[in-house]
Amino acid sequence: MGPELVHRGETLTAPPAPRLLADCAFIRIPAPLGGSAVGRVCTVVTERDSDARVPDWWRGLGLPGLIDLHVHFLPERMERRVWHHFHHGGPLMGDGWPITYEWPVERRVERLRELGVRSFPALAYAHRPGMAADLNEWTLGFARRTPGCLPSATFFPEPGAGKYVGAALDDGARIFKVHLQVGAFDPRVPELDEVWGLLAEAGVPVVVHASSIPVPGGYVGEEPISGVLRRHPRLRVVIAHMGMPEYDPFFELAARYERVALDTTMAFTDFSERAMPFPERLRPALLDLGLAGKVVLGSDFPTIPYPYAHQLDALARLDLGDDWLRAVCWSNGMAMI
Repeated sequence: MGPELVHRGETLTAPPAPRLLADCAFIRIPAPLGGSAVGRVCTVVTERDSDARVPDWWRGLGLPGLIDLHVHFLPERMERRVWHHFHHGGPLMGDGWPITYEWPVERRVERLRELGVRSFPALAYAHRPGMAADLNEWTLGFARRTPGCLPSATFFPEPGAGKYVGAALDDGARIFKVHLQVGAFDPRVPELDEVWGLLAEAGVPVVVHASSIPVPGGYVGEEPISGVLRRHPRLRVVIAHMGMPEYDPFFELAARYERVALDTTMAFTDFSERAMPFPERLRPALLDLGLAGKVVLGSDFPTIPYPYAHQLDALARLDLGDDWLRAVCWSNGMAMI
C-alpha cells in the first residue's frame, strides 16, 4: 500500500509505483490557464526535502543519473525580467506561478548536480529580432564554464539567422530552443527555411514550445510545426510539455515522424493535471513512444511551482514500468544528444 495523502478532506492512496515524496502539504497557487474564479486556483503538492531522495530513486532503477533536456539558464538581466512575468502574470503567462528555485545561478547548478542530472541545457529563446546571436554567445559560454551543461542556441526569423545558426553549430551547439508562443512567429516563414535545413542536416534536437501553455498565443498548435516537418521530415524536433493541452495532435506528430519526440516538462504533475489533465486514452501511446525513444525527460527547472522530485514522482505514478522510466529519464535523452 502506498503512502496516504489528505486532499480536500479525502484520503488518497498513492499508486504502488516508486515514490519520492514525503511530508506532503498542500498550498493554493494560480493555475496556468484562466477561467472562472474557481478555475484560477489549483492545488499542488510541495515535498519538504524530497529532492534529497532523487539519487536513491534513479539508482534504484539502475541508472547512472538523469538527462534533463528542458532546463533554463539565462543572462541575469533577461532572467530577472522572465521571473517578473512569472511572479506577476501577464498576457503570455496568465496568472503566473511561484518559482521554487529562485536562487543564485551557482546554487541552481549545484542543485542539479545533487539531483544527479548529468546533462542539461541552458535553454534560452529569442522573442524579437536582434537578440538570438547574443543569446547564443551567452549560452555557449555558459556551457563551456559549467560541467554537464549541453551547448545550446536559439534563433528568430530575421536576416542572417542561417549565418548565426551555422556559427553556433560550428561552435558546438548540440540542442536548440524556440518558443512559438512567446516569440509569436510562424516557423514556416521563408526566412527560416535555411535554418531548419541546417538543423535537419546536423541532426541536433530542437526543443519547440508549440502548444498553448500557459495561455494561447503566437503560432501554436500542431499545424505550424507540422508545416515545417513536411518540408524537413528529418528534423529532430522535441515538442515541449508533451504538447499540452493539445496532446492528441502532437502525439500523432510524434508517431508520424521518425525524429519527432515529446518532453515531459510539467506533464502529469498535480499542477498541470488540475487544468490540463493527460487523457487516459493516450496511455498506450505514451508507453509505446517512450519505449521507442520518443519521450525524453524535461522539467523546466528552475521555473517550476514544486520541487524537482515531483516531476519524477509524476512519471513514476503513471505505472508504465521501470523500462519506460529508464528510457525516458536516461537512454532516450542520451541517444538524442
